Amino acid sequence: MPIPEFITTLRAKIDHDPLWLSGVSAVVLDADDRLLLTRRKDNELWAVVSGVLEPGEEPGPAALREILEETGVTAELVRLTSVDVTEPIVYPNGDRTQYLDVCFLARYVAGEARVADDENLDVQWFARDALPADITDTSTLRIAKALDHGPEAWFRR
Repeated sequence: MPIPEFITTLRAKIDHDPLWLSGVSAVVLDADDRLLLTRRKDNELWAVVSGVLEPGEEPGPAALREILEETGVTAELVRLTSVDVTEPIVYPNGDRTQYLDVCFLARYVAGEARVADDENLDVQWFARDALPADITDTSTLRIAKALDHGPEAWFRR
């Protein structure tokens, strides 16, 4: 999916200045306990499914929308796993942003995992003990928090 229209409108006013956004991410597991990851086009790294909340959109439905839009997979939410603030990000075009990310653990329901948008290069399932080395740090953290049930994991940095 292209950059949401509300962000394009804001960028026309603020150019590349920092923009604070709300985002969602999802750690998706299938029945074989494998993790669904996408290889992002912008940085060519593997990552959990993530995206920007549209104005007025609830985080849970947004996470399910992002999973379907990016991977062709239908999922159901299991639970909220973390709320984090990302480090500032500078995109290749110079746009600067930072996200408040709401992350969920989700369970596969249906669909064949595939690249279903123009933001990703690849989509694959990975065993927990065979994650790719070139995975984003934020995804590693989100996976750890989602798969660790203790409160100490929820506040890990």
